[in-house]
Amino acid sequence: MSQSYNRGTVEDFGRWREFTAGMWAWIFHKFTGWVLVGYLFTHIAVLSTSVGVDPASAQAGSDLYTSTLSGLESLLIVRFLEVGLLAVAVFHILNGIRLLMVDLGVGLESQDKSFYASLLLTGAIVVASVPTFLGGKLL
Repeated sequence: MSQSYNRGTVEDFGRWREFTAGMWAWIFHKFTGWVLVGYLFTHIAVLSTSVGVDPASAQAGSDLYTSTLSGLESLLIVRFLEVGLLAVAVFHILNGIRLLMVDLGVGLESQDKSFYASLLLTGAIVVASVPTFLGGKLL
């Protein structure tokens, strides 16, 4: 006879309060990894459609690739998305270095502190780079 186990309510959305820093690091690392993979495919799709020569812009002296990039760079939302991409990439890199150190046995006792440090360093790098990405487009 099979024995059934009470696994709790699947819809228990209050469990996120019980998560430790390690669980949040795992969730953020997986999320940022999937965002980077999605960006990679989007990046390839957009750039592959702009390779070639547009007959209308060829007479003006610019190709389709250059006009596509200049058109995307002129949009404010794209600049904000670039800042978000920087935040995702920096956190993923820093958390990956943290995981490498943990795997090597360095800093096993201070995993929570190193996770919070990677979050703070990501925030500092992103805030410091906002003027570069937005380039005076906000004002």
